[in-house]
Amino acid sequence: MAKRGREKYIKWDKLDNTAQIFPVIAREGMSNVYRVSVLLKEDVDQTALQLALEKVLPYFDIFKMTMKKGLFWHYFEENDRPVPEVREERNYPCMFINPYDNNNYLFRMTYYKNRINLEVFHALTDGNGAINFLKEITYQYIRIKHTELKGKVKNSLASETSLDAEDSYLSNYKRKEKKTYETKRAVIIKGEKLLSNQLAITHGMIPVSQIKKVAKDYGVTINQYLVAVYTWAIYRSYLKGRTSKHPISTCVPVNLRPYFGSDTNKNFFVVVSAIFEPTKEEYTFEEVLEIVSKSLKDQVTKENLEKLFSYNVSNEVNVALRAIPLVLKEFAMKQVYNASAKANTTTVTNLGIIKTSDPYTDYIERFQAILSMSKGQNMKMTVLSFKDTLTLTFSACIKNNSIQKTFFRKLTEDGIDVTVETNGVNYE
Repeated sequence: MAKRGREKYIKWDKLDNTAQIFPVIAREGMSNVYRVSVLLKEDVDQTALQLALEKVLPYFDIFKMTMKKGLFWHYFEENDRPVPEVREERNYPCMFINPYDNNNYLFRMTYYKNRINLEVFHALTDGNGAINFLKEITYQYIRIKHTELKGKVKNSLASETSLDAEDSYLSNYKRKEKKTYETKRAVIIKGEKLLSNQLAITHGMIPVSQIKKVAKDYGVTINQYLVAVYTWAIYRSYLKGRTSKHPISTCVPVNLRPYFGSDTNKNFFVVVSAIFEPTKEEYTFEEVLEIVSKSLKDQVTKENLEKLFSYNVSNEVNVALRAIPLVLKEFAMKQVYNASAKANTTTVTNLGIIKTSDPYTDYIERFQAILSMSKGQNMKMTVLSFKDTLTLTFSACIKNNSIQKTFFRKLTEDGIDVTVETNGVNYE
C-alpha cells in the first residue's frame, strides 16, 4: 500500500503477467476491450442498474483500480473517484476506454433495451473474471427491481461469487527451459475495412443438445468442432479451397483455473493455436476436423499449459530484466507482439457454461460476449452457453461476411438449428 496525505492509505497492485502487454499496445482501433452481456426478460431500468453497480463495485477490488505508469512497470492504484455513470448504448461495442472520460475506471457499463453490457480493458481481468462481476451486478439489479424477492433471497453476494485477487501465474509457475515463440506467418483475413471503430456483429444461437450430439458423432469436443468449422469456413470462403504457403492459425485462449485450482478474478489463461496447413488441393471437412482437433488435443494438457505461462513468468521475475526501465521494456514488448501477431489468423474464445443462482435464472434470457480486433486479426469469435442455448458471436472490422455465412451453413448441414441476429453493419 502507498500512503496519500497524512493518514489515508491507498491500495495498489501489480499487473498480472498477461496484463502487462495490454497498456503497451492499446490504442484507438485496437482497444483491447472486450464485452460480456446479459440479456434479461425485461427492459433495463437505468437508475436501478446504476444503483446495482454502486452497491456491488466496492466488493471487487480489481475493478476499483486505475492504471499508473511507474519507472519499471505499469501498476494499478485504487480509484477513489465516483462510480462510472451507466449510460444507454450509443456506440459500437468494444471501443477504446479513455480513463479520463470515465472517472479513471478501466471498465464501462451500458444498456440497450433488455441487454446489460460490461466492457472491460483486458489488463483488469479475462472473460471469466468479468462474467463473475457481471453476474453479481445482475443479481443486485434483479433484487432492486423485483420487490417480490424481498425476504426470499439475501441482499448479499452470492455464495459462488469469487473475490479472489491472487496472481495465479506467480503462484503456479515453475522454472522451465527457455522456449522460442512461433512466428511463422499465418493467413491474414483481408478485405474492405469498415469505418474506424465500427464492428460488424453476428450472433448465432443454437440448441446445446444438438451441438452436443453432432460433436459426439464426430468424436470430438464441442470446442474442437467449432474451431474446426471456423477453420473450414476460412479455408472454403477465404482461400477458396486452394493451397496456401501460410497456415490458418486460430488462437484459442484456455482458462487455467480448473487446471490449477484457482478462483482468481485476475487474468489466468494462456493461448494455444489450432494450426491447419492447406498443402494439398482438396480437403474434406472431416480431414480439417481431424487436423484441428489433434492440434488442440496435443496442446491442452496441464503440463504444456504450465510450460507456456511459466516461461513468460520467469522473464517477469528475472532480477536483471525487472531492473530495465519501462520505456525499454515497452519497446521490446511491442517488437515481440508485432512478430507474434503475424502468426495468428483469428481467435476463438470459449467462456464455457454460464451458470446463475436461483431465483435469478428465471429473469435471465441469455449471455453473449464480443471481442475487439487486434493486429492482423480482422475477425474473431466467442462461444458460451446458458441453459439450453449456445451463443456464437462473430465480430469483424471488414465488410465481407462470406466466412460467417459458410460457418453457419456448415452447422445447418450437420443438422443444427441456427437463429442468427446481426447489428446490421454487413449487408452483403
